[in-house]
Amino acid sequence: MERTCVILKPDAVNRGLMGEILKRFENKGFRVIGLKMERLAPTKLEEHYAHHKDKPFFQGLVKYMASIPCVVIALEGVEAVEVVRKMVGATSGRKADMGSIRGDFSMSHQQNLIHASGSKEEAEKEIKRFFKESELHAYPLMSLDWLYSEEEKKA
Repeated sequence: MERTCVILKPDAVNRGLMGEILKRFENKGFRVIGLKMERLAPTKLEEHYAHHKDKPFFQGLVKYMASIPCVVIALEGVEAVEVVRKMVGATSGRKADMGSIRGDFSMSHQQNLIHASGSKEEAEKEIKRFFKESELHAYPLMSLDWLYSEEEKKA
């Protein structure tokens, strides 16, 4: 099973959309293997968003993300990175397809509710950045046999 990392941003927390968003991932069939609310430190955010450090919005993004607690989630499932990205939608809420999380609940490019890992490699780094190994949990998912074929479960 593939893992991915999701961050519910301050606007999702402040607007009371945490449960609605988490419910979408659970309804899709993802196993939640890590979940916590944390006020993210600016140093951790600067590391997380290092690829944007030369952009004019970088400091504002770090300040916004550190303004109130975020919810960090580690999910597990077949092709988790790709499926979660599709569920999240385009970066700009105004351009995201209806039915996606951003398309249904966001009107902004930055205040777009959610971050999702962009690749398997990125997901591995982000999960290590935000979770200690002891905060990740393996447990039997009762619906697993109804979610995937035997071949898919081996992937």
